Amino acid sequence: MDLQKITNEYRMNQWIEIIRQRQESGQKVNKFCEERGLSRHAYFYWQRKLREAALKELPGLPGPPTDIPAGWVQLTNEGEIGERVTVEVKGCQIHVAMNTDPELLKKVCLILRAL
Repeated sequence: MDLQKITNEYRMNQWIEIIRQRQESGQKVNKFCEERGLSRHAYFYWQRKLREAALKELPGLPGPPTDIPAGWVQLTNEGEIGERVTVEVKGCQIHVAMNTDPELLKKVCLILRAL
């Protein structure tokens, strides 16, 4: 019996429930964590670990790209491009229109990533 594996699975199950509760509450991560005495950094750490684990479980999909910074997602152009795209960086969502200035978007993403 691998105690470390069991412990990790237990923690993952706890954080699945915590993240689900936060999503259902509609609260921002900071407020949710503050009210429950949770570390904001721990929340995002486990959220990333759970996403990575979920990607590994999906058949036919590659794991997270290694050349992309943690918390970023590589987009591919498959099919038609929509009128807008949603970018999520560390739990913050940005809805970007097709005519958004790329330099402005780059600056905003860099600021969010630094938080």
